[in-house]
Formats: sequence, structure tokens, C-alpha cells
Amino acid sequence: MTAPDFNLLLTLDALLTERSVARAADRLGLSPSAMSRALARLRAVTGDPLLVRAGQRLVPTPRALELRDQVRHLVDEVGAVLRPAEAVTPARLARTFTLRTSEGFVENFGAALLRRVHRDAPHVRLRFLPKANKDSAPLRDGTVDLETGVVEANTSPELRAQALIRDRYVGVVRKGHPLSKGKITPHRYATGQHISVFRGGLDDDPIDEALTALEVKREVVVAIIGGFSSALAVARASDLIVTVPERHSGTLRTGMHTFPLPFATKPFTISLLWHPRLDADPAHRWLRGCVKEACEAR
Repeated sequence: MTAPDFNLLLTLDALLTERSVARAADRLGLSPSAMSRALARLRAVTGDPLLVRAGQRLVPTPRALELRDQVRHLVDEVGAVLRPAEAVTPARLARTFTLRTSEGFVENFGAALLRRVHRDAPHVRLRFLPKANKDSAPLRDGTVDLETGVVEANTSPELRAQALIRDRYVGVVRKGHPLSKGKITPHRYATGQHISVFRGGLDDDPIDEALTALEVKREVVVAIIGGFSSALAVARASDLIVTVPERHSGTLRTGMHTFPLPFATKPFTISLLWHPRLDADPAHRWLRGCVKEACEAR
């Protein structure tokens, strides 16, 4: 079968509305001769004259009158499909979004995000999944809507990213720990016993890199894979030292002693990541705004 020329629908709609070749041509930005050729094609395709001359004007045939409302409806539907998506109305939105984040993000920003979302969209539900690795497949296949993390060299270049939090590392010990008193030097920091938090995807620990540059080495006695919550819980009940992101671990450090590191480390940015197929989705765009507002509020 020959593929239909859908442009003829627009032409037919203009002719049946204007009942004039000249006016229909002007409406579609065509020349009268081009519109006349299009009318000839329509007559050939439908097997009907469609518009016939009656004195100084054109009048529709019964077949044209029969087609008029159907053609107008089809043109409206096609226009709706090709038109940019309308702005979302959060109060009417009923959808479940899946976010893959660290436990620290949920514990520090989750409550604020839920309040922000449910204030305007009571029918929206959020699902939080743990972020065990940096594989972008869940974003690509649609099982995850949004993800938080640090954009690194191995982050998939196809992903969209928006900065959320500028953060830095701080040291944390229990209340009454020896490091909670007196000046902390790199040597004093390094001679304590440490907890190392391993985050998948990073080959080098930024803390060890900074200490190596000072020709100092720390003693790591516990390595914890995953988030900072478990590491802080161990440090809270022992004399171990843990180094964590300051903003990303805010509420988790309650009741503990936090101190600036006695050496320089590069600050880093936690970003919001999503697949470009959702970039223009109004509901997804609204949720991204909610996440950003929740992070800015803390």
C-alpha cells in the first residue's frame, strides 16, 4: 500500500473551512496554483469532486460535508500529538517515581523531599532504592527515574546532570574522644585508628591521596562498603575515626564531634542524574525541581 499523505488532511480541512482556493492557500502559506494542484489530488484520492463551483463560490458536495467534521477532528488530534506537552498539574498527578540514592541522602533530605512533594501532589508516591554501584542501566531502561551521585569520568556521557549539593569532607568522632580536644594536626589525625567507607567506582580514596602528599599514612582497621550511616554508628560506639561528607551526613552526626580536616581535600558536588528521554517530561521536570528545593532548604 502507498503511504497516505497526511498533508492532504490539512489541505482538505482548510478548503472545507474556507470554501475558497485562494483563502485556503493563504491560510496554509501556499500559492493558489499549489492549492489547486492539491485539490486535484484530493479529488483523485477520494474519488469525489469535494468542492464544485456555484456562481462565484465553491460549495461542498455531500461527500465533503460528510468528511468535514471527521477531518477537523483528525487535524485537531494530530495537532495535539505534535504540540509541546502541557504543564503538569501536581494536584492531579498520580504517579510513582523511583529514586536511586545513598542512604545518607535519604536520611538527610528524604523527609524534606516528601513534604515538598506531598504538599502539592498528594497522589504521588516515591520509591527509594539503594545505590550499590554507578551502573547507568537502571536509568537507561526506565526502572529508575532519578539518581544522585558525583559525576565522574566513568559516568555515562548520555545522562543529564544538575548540581544539587557542594560538599566537603570532615572528620567525626564520638563525644569525649581525644580528638575532640586540642589542635588536630595531620600526624595526630593519621595516628588514630580509622574507618574507611568504600564507595563503588572510586579507585582511590581522596583522604589517603591527601595524606600521601604529606608523606603521612593512616591506619584503617575497618572498611565498610556502602553508605556512611553504618560507619558513623561504629564510630559513635568506639574510638575509631570516620571521615564523611559534611552536608551529606548532617543528621547522622547528631551527638558526635565533628572537626575540619587538618589538610586540604577537593570539595565535590552531588548531582541529580536522569536519562535524556525524560528530560522534557513535565512531571519529571516538576519532580527534579522538588528535589533541588529540598536540598536547598537544608
